[in-house]
Amino acid sequence: LLLLCYTEEAAVIVSGLKNTDVFVGESATFTCELSYPGVKNVQWWLDGSPLHNNFVTEISEQDGMIHTLTLNDVACHDSGTVTFRAGSLISSAKLLVKGTSLLE
Repeated sequence: LLLLCYTEEAAVIVSGLKNTDVFVGESATFTCELSYPGVKNVQWWLDGSPLHNNFVTEISEQDGMIHTLTLNDVACHDSGTVTFRAGSLISSAKLLVKGTSLLE
């Protein structure tokens, strides 16, 4: 019988956040995948401000390894740097919210 114990130090970011461009009123989704489940102190930030689960900000986790942030109905002032932190692991990406098209 072999028991494997995963610790926060053993986990790494398998797939980090990607820069995202969306238009005003759309949703922006960011996903970060970790190598192991169970990493503590998971938190999302937008330009240095912590984000919390609410009707505009959806934070979810799948299998303890895939962490997803969805920002709904974004506005121009939401443009900035999105940061995912899990223990000592950090991944960041840019969010660019563009104004509506002049062709509409």
